[in-house]
Amino acid sequence: MRLPRDVSGDELVRLLRRYGYQATRQTGSHVRLTSTYRGDEHHLTIPRHKNLRVGTLNSILKDIADYLAISKEELTRELFGD
Repeated sequence: MRLPRDVSGDELVRLLRRYGYQATRQTGSHVRLTSTYRGDEHHLTIPRHKNLRVGTLNSILKDIADYLAISKEELTRELFGD
C-alpha cells in the first residue's frame, strides 16, 4: 500500500491513540508520544507539521511496526485503510 501524502502530524497523533500512544510532552513543533501497549514503554517524536514528508512518515511507521511486532504494510492498512 502506498503511503498517504496528506497526513498531518496532529492527525497521526490522533490515529496512534488506538495503540495506546499518549502525548507526554511538547517542545516547539514536535510532540513526544509514549505507549505501554505491549507492557514496555515506547517513545516517538512526531513533528506537528501540516503535511508530514513521506520519508518521515515511513520512518515513524517502521518504528511503530517494529514495536508492535507487525509488518509496516499491515500497520498502514489499519491506520489509513485500503
